[in-house]
Amino acid sequence: MLIVKKFGGTSVGNRDRIFNVANRCIEDYKKGNDVVVVLSAMGKYTDVLIDMAKEINPNPPKREMDMILTTGEQQSVALMSMAMASLGVPAVSLNAYQVAMHTTSVYSNARIKRIDTERIRNELEQHKIVIVTGFQGVNKYDDYTTLGRGGSDTTAVAIAAALHADKCEIYTDVDGVYTADPRKVPAARKLDQVTYDEMLELATLGAGVLHNRSVELAKKYGVRLVVRSSLNTNEGTVVREGSKMEKMIVSGVAADTDAARVAVIGLKDEPGVAFKLFNALAKQNINIDMILQSIGRHGKKDISFTCTDEDADAAKQIIEEQMDFEEIDVDKGVSKVSIVGAGMQSNAGVAAKMFEALYDANINIRMISTSEIRVTVLINEKNTERAMNAIHDKFNLGNE
Repeated sequence: MLIVKKFGGTSVGNRDRIFNVANRCIEDYKKGNDVVVVLSAMGKYTDVLIDMAKEINPNPPKREMDMILTTGEQQSVALMSMAMASLGVPAVSLNAYQVAMHTTSVYSNARIKRIDTERIRNELEQHKIVIVTGFQGVNKYDDYTTLGRGGSDTTAVAIAAALHADKCEIYTDVDGVYTADPRKVPAARKLDQVTYDEMLELATLGAGVLHNRSVELAKKYGVRLVVRSSLNTNEGTVVREGSKMEKMIVSGVAADTDAARVAVIGLKDEPGVAFKLFNALAKQNINIDMILQSIGRHGKKDISFTCTDEDADAAKQIIEEQMDFEEIDVDKGVSKVSIVGAGMQSNAGVAAKMFEALYDANINIRMISTSEIRVTVLINEKNTERAMNAIHDKFNLGNE
Protein backbone atom coordinates (compact mmCIF):
# COMPACT_ATOMS: atom_id res chain seq x y z
CA MET A 1 0.00 0.00 0.00
CA LEU A 2 1.20 3.53 -0.79
CA ILE A 3 0.29 6.09 1.85
CA VAL A 4 0.83 9.87 1.69
CA LYS A 5 0.89 11.53 5.12
CA LYS A 6 0.80 15.28 5.64
CA PHE A 7 1.69 16.91 8.97
CA GLY A 8 1.08 20.56 9.80
CA GLY A 9 3.32 22.98 11.65
CA THR A 10 2.08 22.20 15.16
CA SER A 11 2.72 18.48 14.55
CA VAL A 12 6.44 19.14 13.97
CA GLY A 13 6.79 22.16 16.27
CA ASN A 14 9.59 20.82 18.47
CA ARG A 15 11.97 17.87 18.94
CA ASP A 16 9.47 15.63 20.75
CA ARG A 17 6.78 16.19 18.13
CA ILE A 18 9.22 15.55 15.29
CA PHE A 19 10.09 12.16 16.83
CA ASN A 20 6.39 11.47 17.44
CA VAL A 21 5.70 12.00 13.72
CA ALA A 22 8.77 9.97 12.75
CA ASN A 23 7.58 7.02 14.83
CA ARG A 24 4.06 7.18 13.38
CA CYS A 25 5.43 7.10 9.86
CA ILE A 26 7.88 4.30 10.69
CA GLU A 27 4.97 2.27 12.09
CA ASP A 28 3.31 2.18 8.66
CA TYR A 29 6.66 1.67 6.91
CA LYS A 30 7.42 -1.42 9.03
CA LYS A 31 4.09 -2.93 8.01
CA GLY A 32 5.45 -3.07 4.46
CA ASN A 33 3.86 0.11 3.13
CA ASP A 34 5.46 2.73 0.91
CA VAL A 35 5.32 6.02 2.81
CA VAL A 36 5.58 9.58 1.48
CA VAL A 37 5.50 12.34 4.09
CA VAL A 38 4.65 16.00 3.35
CA LEU A 39 5.56 18.59 5.99
CA SER A 40 4.78 22.20 6.77
CA ALA A 41 7.25 24.55 8.42
CA MET A 42 7.79 24.03 12.16
CA GLY A 43 5.21 25.65 14.44
CA LYS A 44 4.86 29.36 13.73
CA TYR A 45 8.15 29.52 11.80
CA THR A 46 6.45 30.87 8.65
CA ASP A 47 5.20 33.85 10.70
CA VAL A 48 8.74 34.35 12.04
CA LEU A 49 10.08 34.49 8.48
CA ILE A 50 7.38 36.96 7.44
CA ASP A 51 8.24 39.22 10.40
CA MET A 52 11.96 39.02 9.56
CA ALA A 53 11.26 40.00 5.96
CA LYS A 54 9.07 42.95 6.93
CA GLU A 55 11.71 44.27 9.30
CA ILE A 56 13.96 44.61 6.25
CA ASN A 57 11.30 45.77 3.80
CA PRO A 58 7.69 46.53 4.84
CA ASN A 59 6.54 45.77 1.28
CA PRO A 60 8.87 42.98 0.10
CA PRO A 61 8.77 41.70 -3.51
CA LYS A 62 6.61 38.56 -3.73
CA ARG A 63 9.33 36.60 -5.50
CA GLU A 64 11.74 37.23 -2.63
CA MET A 65 9.06 36.38 -0.06
CA ASP A 66 8.61 32.99 -1.71
CA MET A 67 12.37 32.53 -1.69
CA ILE A 68 12.57 33.01 2.08
CA LEU A 69 9.33 31.23 3.00
CA THR A 70 10.34 27.98 1.27
CA THR A 71 13.25 27.65 3.72
CA GLY A 72 10.78 26.83 6.51
CA GLU A 73 9.66 23.55 4.94
CA GLN A 74 13.21 22.65 3.88
CA GLN A 75 14.21 22.91 7.53
CA SER A 76 11.42 20.61 8.76
CA VAL A 77 11.93 17.88 6.11
CA ALA A 78 15.69 17.76 6.74
CA LEU A 79 15.19 17.46 10.51
CA MET A 80 12.56 14.74 9.99
CA SER A 81 14.92 12.75 7.77
CA MET A 82 17.63 13.08 10.43
CA ALA A 83 15.20 11.86 13.10
CA MET A 84 14.26 8.79 11.07
CA ALA A 85 17.93 8.03 10.36
CA SER A 86 18.64 8.17 14.12
CA LEU A 87 15.86 5.59 14.58
CA GLY A 88 17.53 3.30 12.05
CA VAL A 89 15.12 3.84 9.16
CA PRO A 90 16.34 5.05 5.73
CA ALA A 91 14.73 8.31 4.70
CA VAL A 92 15.40 11.10 2.22
CA SER A 93 14.22 14.72 2.21
CA LEU A 94 13.31 16.41 -1.08
CA ASN A 95 12.37 20.00 -1.82
CA ALA A 96 10.09 21.12 -4.64
CA TYR A 97 12.98 21.57 -7.04
CA GLN A 98 14.30 18.06 -6.42
CA VAL A 99 10.90 16.43 -6.89
CA ALA A 100 10.20 18.49 -9.35
CA MET A 101 6.89 20.12 -8.57
CA HIS A 102 5.91 22.40 -11.46
CA THR A 103 3.63 25.35 -10.73
CA THR A 104 2.26 28.47 -12.34
CA SER A 105 4.35 31.63 -11.98
CA VAL A 106 2.09 33.53 -9.56
CA TYR A 107 4.31 34.20 -6.57
CA SER A 108 2.66 33.64 -3.15
CA ASN A 109 -0.40 31.95 -4.69
CA ALA A 110 0.85 29.52 -7.34
CA ARG A 111 -1.08 26.47 -8.55
CA ILE A 112 0.40 23.06 -9.20
CA LYS A 113 0.55 22.15 -12.90
CA ARG A 114 2.20 18.72 -12.70
CA ILE A 115 4.51 16.65 -10.54
CA ASP A 116 7.40 14.57 -11.88
CA THR A 117 7.14 11.30 -9.94
CA GLU A 118 10.34 9.62 -11.14
CA ARG A 119 12.56 10.79 -8.25
CA ILE A 120 9.99 9.88 -5.58
CA ARG A 121 9.39 6.44 -7.13
CA ASN A 122 13.15 5.77 -7.35
CA GLU A 123 13.58 6.57 -3.67
CA LEU A 124 10.59 4.40 -2.71
CA GLU A 125 12.03 1.50 -4.71
CA GLN A 126 15.15 1.81 -2.54
CA HIS A 127 12.83 1.26 0.47
CA LYS A 128 13.20 4.77 1.84
CA ILE A 129 10.60 6.94 3.46
CA VAL A 130 10.35 10.01 1.21
CA ILE A 131 9.86 13.34 2.98
CA VAL A 132 8.73 16.21 0.74
CA THR A 133 8.40 19.94 1.39
CA GLY A 134 4.79 21.11 1.38
CA PHE A 135 3.51 24.54 0.33
CA GLN A 136 6.06 25.10 -2.45
CA GLY A 137 6.79 24.53 -6.12
CA VAL A 138 9.02 25.69 -8.94
CA ASN A 139 7.88 27.80 -11.90
CA LYS A 140 9.08 27.90 -15.51
CA TYR A 141 11.83 30.35 -14.56
CA ASP A 142 13.20 27.82 -12.00
CA ASP A 143 12.13 30.17 -9.21
CA TYR A 144 10.55 28.89 -6.01
CA THR A 145 6.86 29.63 -5.60
CA THR A 146 4.47 29.12 -2.70
CA LEU A 147 0.89 27.84 -2.89
CA GLY A 148 -0.73 30.15 -0.33
CA ARG A 149 -1.53 29.50 3.31
CA GLY A 150 -2.57 25.89 3.88
CA GLY A 151 -0.83 24.89 0.65
CA SER A 152 0.85 21.83 2.21
CA ASP A 153 -2.54 20.07 2.12
CA THR A 154 -2.67 20.71 -1.61
CA THR A 155 0.90 19.41 -2.05
CA ALA A 156 -0.02 16.17 -0.27
CA VAL A 157 -3.19 15.57 -2.31
CA ALA A 158 -1.39 16.40 -5.57
CA ILE A 159 1.38 13.91 -4.75
CA ALA A 160 -1.21 11.29 -3.77
CA ALA A 161 -3.00 11.82 -7.10
CA ALA A 162 0.23 11.71 -9.13
CA LEU A 163 1.41 8.50 -7.41
CA HIS A 164 -2.09 6.91 -7.37
CA ALA A 165 -1.73 6.48 -3.61
CA ASP A 166 -4.13 4.24 -1.74
CA LYS A 167 -4.91 7.02 0.72
CA CYS A 168 -3.86 10.49 1.79
CA GLU A 169 -3.87 11.19 5.52
CA ILE A 170 -3.95 14.83 6.65
CA TYR A 171 -2.78 15.14 10.27
CA THR A 172 -3.75 18.23 12.28
CA ASP A 173 -4.08 19.23 15.94
CA VAL A 174 -7.75 18.12 16.00
CA ASP A 175 -9.25 14.62 15.70
CA GLY A 176 -10.97 15.24 12.37
CA VAL A 177 -13.73 17.34 10.85
CA TYR A 178 -16.23 18.62 13.40
CA THR A 179 -19.77 19.96 13.11
CA ALA A 180 -18.22 23.32 14.13
CA ASP A 181 -14.93 24.59 15.51
CA PRO A 182 -14.81 22.86 18.94
CA ARG A 183 -12.83 25.80 20.35
CA LYS A 184 -15.80 28.08 19.63
CA VAL A 185 -18.71 25.63 19.92
CA PRO A 186 -18.24 23.33 22.93
CA ALA A 187 -21.08 21.03 21.79
CA ALA A 188 -19.41 20.31 18.42
CA ARG A 189 -18.82 16.64 17.60
CA LYS A 190 -16.57 14.83 15.17
CA LEU A 191 -18.02 13.52 11.90
CA ASP A 192 -17.06 10.01 10.80
CA GLN A 193 -17.56 10.85 7.13
CA VAL A 194 -18.21 13.90 4.98
CA THR A 195 -18.61 14.34 1.22
CA TYR A 196 -16.08 16.18 -0.95
CA ASP A 197 -18.68 18.86 -1.70
CA GLU A 198 -19.50 19.43 1.96
CA MET A 199 -15.81 19.54 2.88
CA LEU A 200 -15.09 21.96 0.05
CA GLU A 201 -17.79 24.34 1.25
CA LEU A 202 -16.64 24.06 4.88
CA ALA A 203 -12.99 24.64 3.89
CA THR A 204 -13.89 27.63 1.72
CA LEU A 205 -16.12 29.12 4.42
CA GLY A 206 -13.46 29.20 7.12
CA ALA A 207 -13.52 25.76 8.77
CA GLY A 208 -9.72 25.78 8.65
CA VAL A 209 -9.24 21.99 8.75
CA LEU A 210 -8.29 21.58 5.08
CA HIS A 211 -7.07 23.89 2.33
CA ASN A 212 -10.01 24.26 -0.09
CA ARG A 213 -7.82 23.65 -3.16
CA SER A 214 -6.71 20.33 -1.68
CA VAL A 215 -10.35 19.23 -1.49
CA GLU A 216 -10.94 20.31 -5.11
CA LEU A 217 -7.98 18.17 -6.20
CA ALA A 218 -9.07 15.21 -4.09
CA LYS A 219 -12.52 15.26 -5.66
CA LYS A 220 -11.16 15.67 -9.18
CA TYR A 221 -8.77 12.72 -8.90
CA GLY A 222 -10.75 10.57 -6.46
CA VAL A 223 -8.11 10.73 -3.73
CA ARG A 224 -9.33 9.10 -0.50
CA LEU A 225 -8.72 11.68 2.23
CA VAL A 226 -8.59 11.02 5.96
CA VAL A 227 -8.33 13.91 8.45
CA ARG A 228 -6.93 12.83 11.83
CA SER A 229 -4.91 14.05 14.81
CA SER A 230 -1.13 13.75 15.02
CA LEU A 231 -1.36 13.84 18.82
CA ASN A 232 -3.40 10.64 19.31
CA THR A 233 -4.38 7.48 17.40
CA ASN A 234 -8.13 8.13 17.22
CA GLU A 235 -9.96 7.38 13.98
CA GLY A 236 -10.38 10.52 11.92
CA THR A 237 -12.92 11.77 9.39
CA VAL A 238 -13.04 10.21 5.92
CA VAL A 239 -13.67 12.64 3.05
CA ARG A 240 -15.08 10.87 -0.02
CA GLU A 241 -17.98 10.51 -2.39
CA GLY A 242 -20.69 7.99 -1.62
CA SER A 243 -24.27 7.48 -0.59
CA LYS A 244 -23.45 6.03 2.83
CA MET A 245 -22.88 9.41 4.41
CA GLU A 246 -24.39 10.28 7.76
CA LYS A 247 -28.07 11.09 7.33
CA MET A 248 -27.77 14.71 8.34
CA ILE A 249 -29.54 17.64 6.71
CA VAL A 250 -26.79 19.97 7.97
CA SER A 251 -23.26 18.63 8.49
CA GLY A 252 -21.58 21.67 9.96
CA VAL A 253 -21.43 25.34 10.87
CA ALA A 254 -18.46 27.42 9.73
CA ALA A 255 -17.40 31.01 10.30
CA ASP A 256 -15.02 33.33 8.48
CA THR A 257 -14.01 36.52 10.28
CA ASP A 258 -11.64 37.55 7.48
CA ALA A 259 -14.39 39.44 5.69
CA ALA A 260 -15.25 43.01 4.78
CA ARG A 261 -18.42 44.43 3.24
CA VAL A 262 -18.11 47.09 0.55
CA ALA A 263 -21.27 49.04 -0.33
CA VAL A 264 -21.27 51.18 -3.49
CA ILE A 265 -24.25 53.53 -3.38
CA GLY A 266 -25.77 55.52 -6.22
CA LEU A 267 -24.41 53.71 -9.26
CA LYS A 268 -26.13 54.33 -12.61
CA ASP A 269 -28.95 51.84 -13.20
CA GLU A 270 -27.94 50.82 -16.71
CA PRO A 271 -26.51 47.75 -18.51
CA GLY A 272 -22.82 47.04 -18.01
CA VAL A 273 -22.31 48.77 -14.66
CA ALA A 274 -21.99 45.54 -12.65
CA PHE A 275 -19.64 44.14 -15.30
CA LYS A 276 -17.45 47.24 -15.19
CA LEU A 277 -17.31 47.14 -11.39
CA PHE A 278 -16.44 43.47 -10.95
CA ASN A 279 -14.19 43.31 -14.01
CA ALA A 280 -12.06 46.12 -12.56
CA LEU A 281 -11.73 44.19 -9.30
CA ALA A 282 -11.00 40.89 -11.07
CA LYS A 283 -8.14 42.47 -13.03
CA GLN A 284 -6.45 43.17 -9.68
CA ASN A 285 -7.06 39.58 -8.47
CA ILE A 286 -9.57 40.67 -5.83
CA ASN A 287 -11.91 37.77 -5.08
CA ILE A 288 -15.53 38.70 -4.47
CA ASP A 289 -17.91 36.51 -2.51
CA MET A 290 -21.43 37.61 -1.55
CA ILE A 291 -23.12 40.14 -3.88
CA LEU A 292 -26.30 42.09 -3.26
CA GLN A 293 -27.86 44.51 -5.79
CA SER A 294 -30.79 46.73 -4.88
CA ILE A 295 -33.81 47.39 -7.06
CA GLY A 296 -33.08 50.42 -9.26
CA ARG A 297 -34.90 53.65 -8.43
CA HIS A 298 -34.67 57.10 -10.02
CA GLY A 299 -32.00 55.83 -12.41
CA LYS A 300 -29.70 54.71 -9.56
CA LYS A 301 -28.90 51.40 -7.85
CA ASP A 302 -26.68 50.15 -5.01
CA ILE A 303 -24.32 47.15 -5.10
CA SER A 304 -22.81 45.57 -1.98
CA PHE A 305 -20.27 42.74 -1.92
CA THR A 306 -17.85 41.00 0.43
CA CYS A 307 -14.12 40.42 0.06
CA THR A 308 -11.25 39.72 2.47
CA ASP A 309 -10.18 42.35 5.01
CA GLU A 310 -6.84 42.58 3.23
CA ASP A 311 -8.46 43.41 -0.15
CA ALA A 312 -11.04 45.89 1.11
CA ASP A 313 -8.93 49.05 0.90
CA ALA A 314 -7.59 48.13 -2.55
CA ALA A 315 -11.15 47.46 -3.74
CA LYS A 316 -12.26 50.86 -2.44
CA GLN A 317 -9.41 52.60 -4.25
CA ILE A 318 -10.15 50.83 -7.57
CA ILE A 319 -13.84 51.75 -7.36
CA GLU A 320 -13.05 55.39 -6.54
CA GLU A 321 -10.72 55.59 -9.54
CA GLN A 322 -12.89 53.80 -12.11
CA MET A 323 -16.58 54.06 -11.18
CA ASP A 324 -19.20 56.83 -11.12
CA PHE A 325 -21.13 56.65 -7.83
CA GLU A 326 -22.48 58.79 -4.99
CA GLU A 327 -21.03 57.11 -1.91
CA ILE A 328 -18.89 54.14 -0.85
CA ASP A 329 -18.83 52.47 2.57
CA VAL A 330 -16.36 49.80 3.79
CA ASP A 331 -17.14 47.79 6.94
CA LYS A 332 -14.42 45.44 8.23
CA GLY A 333 -16.30 44.53 11.41
CA VAL A 334 -18.31 41.72 9.80
CA SER A 335 -18.09 37.94 9.54
CA LYS A 336 -19.68 35.21 7.46
CA VAL A 337 -21.46 32.36 9.23
CA SER A 338 -22.58 29.38 7.15
CA ILE A 339 -24.38 26.08 7.39
CA VAL A 340 -23.36 23.27 5.03
CA GLY A 341 -25.01 19.96 4.25
CA ALA A 342 -25.70 17.72 1.26
CA GLY A 343 -29.12 16.94 2.80
CA MET A 344 -30.25 20.55 2.35
CA GLN A 345 -30.97 19.93 -1.34
CA SER A 346 -34.01 17.79 -0.55
CA ASN A 347 -35.26 19.45 2.64
CA ALA A 348 -37.36 22.61 2.69
CA GLY A 349 -37.18 25.17 5.46
CA VAL A 350 -33.49 24.80 6.34
CA ALA A 351 -32.69 28.48 5.71
CA ALA A 352 -35.76 29.56 7.69
CA LYS A 353 -34.59 27.44 10.64
CA MET A 354 -31.17 29.10 10.51
CA PHE A 355 -32.75 32.57 10.40
CA GLU A 356 -35.00 31.64 13.34
CA ALA A 357 -31.92 30.68 15.39
CA LEU A 358 -30.38 34.09 14.67
CA TYR A 359 -33.67 35.88 15.44
CA ASP A 360 -33.93 34.05 18.79
CA ALA A 361 -30.36 35.16 19.57
CA ASN A 362 -31.23 38.77 18.54
CA ILE A 363 -28.58 38.78 15.80
CA ASN A 364 -29.22 40.93 12.73
CA ILE A 365 -28.50 39.57 9.23
CA ARG A 366 -26.75 42.00 6.88
CA MET A 367 -26.57 39.88 3.69
CA ILE A 368 -27.58 36.36 2.60
CA SER A 369 -26.03 34.01 0.03
CA THR A 370 -27.02 30.44 -0.83
CA SER A 371 -26.02 27.43 -2.92
CA GLU A 372 -27.50 23.93 -3.19
CA ILE A 373 -25.72 22.77 -0.04
CA ARG A 374 -24.95 26.03 1.78
CA VAL A 375 -26.57 29.08 3.36
CA THR A 376 -24.29 31.96 4.36
CA VAL A 377 -25.21 35.11 6.30
CA LEU A 378 -23.18 38.23 6.93
CA ILE A 379 -23.40 39.50 10.53
CA ASN A 380 -21.51 41.77 12.91
CA GLU A 381 -18.19 40.13 13.80
CA LYS A 382 -18.76 40.52 17.56
CA ASN A 383 -21.74 38.11 17.28
CA THR A 384 -19.82 35.33 15.46
CA GLU A 385 -19.42 32.75 18.23
CA ARG A 386 -22.89 33.40 19.64
CA ALA A 387 -24.37 32.87 16.16
CA MET A 388 -22.42 29.64 15.63
CA ASN A 389 -23.61 28.21 18.95
CA ALA A 390 -27.22 29.28 18.37
CA ILE A 391 -27.34 27.68 14.91
CA HIS A 392 -25.52 24.54 16.11
CA ASP A 393 -28.07 24.13 18.93
CA LYS A 394 -31.05 24.83 16.65
CA PHE A 395 -30.04 22.00 14.30
CA ASN A 396 -29.12 19.76 17.24
CA LEU A 397 -25.78 18.97 15.59
CA GLY A 398 -24.11 17.88 18.82
CA ASN A 399 -26.53 15.00 19.38
CA GLU A 400 -27.00 13.41 15.93
